[in-house]
Amino acid sequence: MKKLITTTAFEIPGKEVIEVLGIAKGNTIRARNIGRDVMAGLKNVIGGEIKSYTQMTTKAREEAFNRMVNEAIDMKADAIIGVRYSTSMIMQGAAEMLAYGTAVKLR
Repeated sequence: MKKLITTTAFEIPGKEVIEVLGIAKGNTIRARNIGRDVMAGLKNVIGGEIKSYTQMTTKAREEAFNRMVNEAIDMKADAIIGVRYSTSMIMQGAAEMLAYGTAVKLR
């Protein structure tokens, strides 16, 4: 299986974009949990990294990225250029992580 190129850049050295296939995207929605919120509240008072939130957002970012890549593969893309991430609050205690970019064919 051929490796799909992903980049935040809009050009790939040594390659030419010959066709834009569309926007590839992947998302996930994550909710906080009460146990994590209690520890986060304590860290907020005393300071420091909230590792459980860091792990949660890292996992959400990876899942959104993998879903974006799978969508691009379904589109028969060679690469995804202009990759970006976005997050938004869906409701109190739940947020969406979105990964998106332009799926392209290369020469």
